Amino acid sequence: MKVDLTSSNPGLESIFKHPDQIITLDANFLIPPDRSKHAKYSFNFPKFKDVWLDPIFKAFPNLAIHEAVYDELVLPSVQFYIDEMFNGTPPRVIVHQDEALSEEEKVLRDSIEERIYPLTKYEPLLDNKEDRGEVKSLAYIAVKELLYFAAHDSNAIQLVEKAEEWTTGLDNVQAIKMYELIYYLYKLDIGDKKALRILYKYQYHLTPKEKQYNPEWGQFISGMDSLYSTVLDEN
Repeated sequence: MKVDLTSSNPGLESIFKHPDQIITLDANFLIPPDRSKHAKYSFNFPKFKDVWLDPIFKAFPNLAIHEAVYDELVLPSVQFYIDEMFNGTPPRVIVHQDEALSEEEKVLRDSIEERIYPLTKYEPLLDNKEDRGEVKSLAYIAVKELLYFAAHDSNAIQLVEKAEEWTTGLDNVQAIKMYELIYYLYKLDIGDKKALRILYKYQYHLTPKEKQYNPEWGQFISGMDSLYSTVLDEN
């Protein structure tokens, strides 16, 4: 996945100002990445929890997932973690459930899903698991007029960022990328900065191809500082 340092993301700027907004997560924000074929190290769940999950749940009080994403969390350690967040007092994660939709909202949801699924690997008649979480999540948050969908999947992000061109019906949704929240945590000194640098390298600057088109850590931080200097000064 490419890192874009050509323009700022209004969604990230808004999150810097109001981190208590609802941010709906795709499954790949919760499942430890496995790029072991490219690296000598990997992120097992305890390491991923320390580096990524605990910091984002500390930074953002209103993280959410759709129930279809919960179904994708097949690793017992990840399920247990989310269950703990959901059963906390107060709950630390919101679970979007389709039964909460009104009849009118269900009609609108179905309409949006019909626009989205041909652009994914999800097939409603089969109700297969592939891309089911992102299709269900995006349709739900569009219907509920929620703003942010955080994902580490280029196709899911394009469904949002090319909403007008692809007529996905997601015009009011904004995509948040993992590298943007890595930067957020780094700048607000939430979590281990060295570990965040390692996570960035693991996700974006690992293969020879990624090293051709993505900036190394120092260039990344410098570029993001330039894009978000105004909002950082305000904070």
